[in-house]
Amino acid sequence: MRKIIHIDMDAFYASVELRSRPELQYLPVVIASHHPRAVIAAASYPAREFGLRSAMSMVHARKRCPQVVVLEPNFALYREVSSQIHQIFQRYTSLIEPLSLDEAYLDVTENLQGIPSATEVAMRIRADIFQSTGLTASAGVAPNKFLAKIASDWYKPNGLCVIKPQQVQQFIYDLPLKKIPGVGKVTQAKLEQLQLYTLGDLQKIELHVLQKHFGKYGKQLHLYAQGIDERPVVASRVRQQISKEITFDQDLYLSACHDAWQVLAEKVWASLEKRQLSAFGVSIKLKQPDFQIVQHSKRFQSPLENLAQLQQAILLLLSELQLSPQLRFRLVGIGVYQLIAIEQKIQLSFWSEMH
Repeated sequence: MRKIIHIDMDAFYASVELRSRPELQYLPVVIASHHPRAVIAAASYPAREFGLRSAMSMVHARKRCPQVVVLEPNFALYREVSSQIHQIFQRYTSLIEPLSLDEAYLDVTENLQGIPSATEVAMRIRADIFQSTGLTASAGVAPNKFLAKIASDWYKPNGLCVIKPQQVQQFIYDLPLKKIPGVGKVTQAKLEQLQLYTLGDLQKIELHVLQKHFGKYGKQLHLYAQGIDERPVVASRVRQQISKEITFDQDLYLSACHDAWQVLAEKVWASLEKRQLSAFGVSIKLKQPDFQIVQHSKRFQSPLENLAQLQQAILLLLSELQLSPQLRFRLVGIGVYQLIAIEQKIQLSFWSEMH
């Protein structure tokens, strides 16, 4: 039986900023630019009590909470702290699968400290993170990734939730289907049309029925309903692309999406830098209120050199789409593909100069 931990830092960007500004600790703080069309990159827990959350427009946020405190994002600092946290992970296991700057899966079945209890490993990691960074992390411990991720959110913030193998069926039976990875509003609506609301409901449906309604994803739903997830924790996966999306709190005109593109570009570039990668290709995605998707991509002759080039590429793709200013969007996303290691990029540059 595997022992998987999902670590999720609590309100990471906001918490990093609040370390140096303790006077703001109990105030509603959000991380966002001061651009007129800014969207929230992260919200502190006091801010969340006012209903503020990531991807909400600042215009809407200020209506809900006029006293909101806005701090400019510092992605270089967040990457630095994330690196400290990953060094702590490496004391316990080499099987680490980062999902973002503030989130990772760890397989501690055979950990480097020889600790038999995964719960003990999770407790030590959380204590080490707090001692080293002053930040709190929530952790989920379970026999697989699906359950570990759900568990990490169970007692947030600063929580630890353990699902033992013998507790799996009891834990998942009343679990709302929206907790399942990949179940968004559209899939949830389809499930509710079938009178399915919990994993317990899903257990009663035969596989062929789920496949009829949901195609390939029907099989995955069937496995999740049994608490099964065979996906391994992949430490050194070769990523084909890196992408980030923002779902807006309300549908926005294209002109109001400016700050979202900025936040997404910074996040994607941070992911590239962290992995020492660059990319030849850039793609953008926009989802309309009726869930129709508009996409465009372009491969460039040379890999991206810096964040500014990525931002320019996004503007170019948007201009080529020639979208009507009357269109509204509920989600925007960007991606980079045809990734290349920085070392290879330098070699390519060297050979192009030689020839």
